[in-house]
Amino acid sequence: MDWTLELVILPVTDVDKAKDFYTSIGFNADHDHTVSEDLRFVQLTPPGSNCSIAIGKNVTDAEPGSVKGLTICVSDLDVARKTLLDAGVDASEVDIQAWGHFVYFADPDGNQWSLQYLPYRYGK
Repeated sequence: MDWTLELVILPVTDVDKAKDFYTSIGFNADHDHTVSEDLRFVQLTPPGSNCSIAIGKNVTDAEPGSVKGLTICVSDLDVARKTLLDAGVDASEVDIQAWGHFVYFADPDGNQWSLQYLPYRYGK
């Protein structure tokens, strides 16, 4: 039996601003549905991923910006970092560690992400 992580809820202040941010860095806007005046659900997926994020109005009671430690694995860290920079995102320099290479960034609310590149996986 498989257990697959397929959706992570992110608390945001402004749904449209967050949606614009994530689509500007390449996430696909899969779904945007306003259920009622008090409930809106937006699902976005990074390219090539089986796991999506959900943002919206009243989809979580967590504090906007409180999510830390989200990681996206990439096959080319330089290209991924350039994508962030080209979209106006404040992305860190490449952080080379023994267990992988990383670039850090945050969304407009302060939810924190890292891009992870594993040299042993991609042979670079």
